[in-house]
Amino acid sequence: MKRYLLLLPLALSLQFCTYSQTNKKLAMEDSTKKNNPVYSNTDTSKVKMSDDEWKKILPENVYYIARQKGTEPAWSSPLETIKDKGTYYCAACGNPLFVSDTKFESGCGWPSFYEPVTKSSVVYAPDHSYGMNRTEVMCGRCKAHLGHVFNDGPPPTGLRFCINGVVLDFKKAKDAEEHYNKGKKG
Repeated sequence: MKRYLLLLPLALSLQFCTYSQTNKKLAMEDSTKKNNPVYSNTDTSKVKMSDDEWKKILPENVYYIARQKGTEPAWSSPLETIKDKGTYYCAACGNPLFVSDTKFESGCGWPSFYEPVTKSSVVYAPDHSYGMNRTEVMCGRCKAHLGHVFNDGPPPTGLRFCINGVVLDFKKAKDAEEHYNKGKKG
């Protein structure tokens, strides 16, 4: 019993440490967006930039996935398990990609959705890397690599968009609506 009482303060201190790191990460991500001239949740114009330009404005982990077609480790994204209502945006350009109503637990280790916000939210390309036949999913605005789509999802589409959480920004429904309305006014 005494051992458990000694471990309780340690566990609590680690929880606060994680909370602090999460807040620092979010603050850093916000400042990165401010330095990104193409980031917008309302602009629908296509984005064409060189890899060198992307490298200057994207965090290293986002650049690796979005521009170099990398993959984050399974179950590493906090977005994989959140259940909040809201919208998922491209972390590279801010394009709306998926809404929480289309998110489902697939067990694959990455955030999964059965349908994009609109047909033009994402674009597709054949992917034969690693000897596999897959369909790559990219942002419809900036062509950032997001992940892949498979034909083993739930109704009504039967699709499973398996998306890297690193290239997603999530805004809760109320926050997203306020941000959208500010964009329409300004």
